[in-house]
Amino acid sequence: MSAQTAAGLEAVFGPPGDPANPFGLAAVVRADELGAPPPAARAALAAFGVGAEFVPRELGGRFDRADRMVRVLRPLGRRDLALLIGSGAIGLIAAAPVWVAGDAAQRAWTAELLLGGARLAAAFTELGHGSDAARMDLRAVPRGDGFALTGGKQVINELDRADACVLLARTGTAGSARDLSLFLLDMAGEPGPGTRFLPPFPLAVLRGSRLVGVEFDERPVPAGALLGERGHALEVMGRAFQVTRATLPGMILGSLDTLLRTTVAFALERRLYGRSVADLPHAAGELTGVFADLLACDAMATVAARSLHLLPGETSVSSALTKYLVPELLQDAADRLGAVLGARSYLREGPHAIFQKHLRDLLAASVAHTGGTVCLASVIPQLPALARRAGNAGAAPATVFRPDADLPALPFDRLALSARGSDSVASLWTAPETADLPEPIAALHKQFAAEAERLRARAAALPPRERVLTAGPEGFAVAERYAVLWAAACCLGVWRHSPDHHDEAWAVVALHRLAGRLGLVTGPPPAAHADRLHRILLDRHERRRSFDLADEPLATQG
Repeated sequence: MSAQTAAGLEAVFGPPGDPANPFGLAAVVRADELGAPPPAARAALAAFGVGAEFVPRELGGRFDRADRMVRVLRPLGRRDLALLIGSGAIGLIAAAPVWVAGDAAQRAWTAELLLGGARLAAAFTELGHGSDAARMDLRAVPRGDGFALTGGKQVINELDRADACVLLARTGTAGSARDLSLFLLDMAGEPGPGTRFLPPFPLAVLRGSRLVGVEFDERPVPAGALLGERGHALEVMGRAFQVTRATLPGMILGSLDTLLRTTVAFALERRLYGRSVADLPHAAGELTGVFADLLACDAMATVAARSLHLLPGETSVSSALTKYLVPELLQDAADRLGAVLGARSYLREGPHAIFQKHLRDLLAASVAHTGGTVCLASVIPQLPALARRAGNAGAAPATVFRPDADLPALPFDRLALSARGSDSVASLWTAPETADLPEPIAALHKQFAAEAERLRARAAALPPRERVLTAGPEGFAVAERYAVLWAAACCLGVWRHSPDHHDEAWAVVALHRLAGRLGLVTGPPPAAHADRLHRILLDRHERRRSFDLADEPLATQG
């Protein structure tokens, strides 16, 4: 196995439970209390060559499969979300627009930086406007054969330590979408002329991150720094963000693994009424339900990442649904685990202290880059077309559900701003054939198919005011239900087509819980399947295996 794999990164950080391990969970908690990443963690990531994970293979990197990249970075999510975002995924967030719109020189330079261990920053947002890119205030005014920057950016990760930065600025005055442009800036040796960094913002979450601001006053920018065409920033970002929306949730998923593992360990040790908490029906149901939700999230993340390669014309929908629903499910699962762990869920010291750190960080990491509401809003204008063309897109290829299947190179130039009504994954619910499905799954399939038909009617009937980014409750309600249907299709597809995941128990419980979110079923999942999934959970915990679909070994003592 290559060192540049999930197992390789797991080995770099060593046994999480070893109190003497400088990258163990105890060290992560200590560093968080100091508001810093674990000492030497960044050096370890540099030695691993984490930047190469974000560079396409044709440019000398290891980015050949988005789903592989997700699995490689997931161990960071299991250890420290601040480290994952600040020293890991930020490289992808900054580089994706370059791969989408950069010229040959810009792509080569960005690849050289990442392969050499340099830091990149992504300066898109402004504190006063959040994710509303159209209202950005920072201006890039034409000056001679270049531009001059005036204005500021805030809460930008590692900006004052970055070697390069992808920055969004206003290059026009009409107040339209065509006024915004992207720039690839050389930040080495900063602050340069007309540049002043602001002190780091104090943080209550992701405390190992360093979020700073910058103010520009007529800072000169060469014409060659323009990334893509002038005035096309929103189009470039719309395509580039599909890559990050499809991959970041799968990386963050590692955090729920740690939360679940911490709670299972407590539940096995703690005894009430003559038996362990893990054996009490309510606690067992909560632990098993969270395990099923984790697997459902991984199914979504797997399909979204693989769709970038296989269904690039549809990922404006699939990536947005994933970035919306996976964090929602993770947060709900974390809250359920906190109820099982009780008072220990917020203690900042002791054997369960890692729980409160991940619980705090998960909420912030889930909205990193783009929040769920923004992602869901981007799907709403596409709902009527998705309703009209339901079933016409053709079935998704089986390989989109199979993590073991090879993938072609990611075609950045084919990522589209609109799916034009095509959603091959959701078309599964228009296929009536269920004869080859076992009874519990066949019954759920019929429920989802009927709901899909009802939802298509609702989407088609949406009035114009509910078909825009600023839609009201009805537009969002339809989009939310569509997201759950899409997640269920991912679970069913992964279970049917991936030979390593044919155990019926996880599919039944995961699908039952998603059906419950739609009000299609009530009560707990079938007892026999829930009991089997509970045994699988405890077995993985005992054998130190990951709780995701990969079922990979984790670092152990000795």
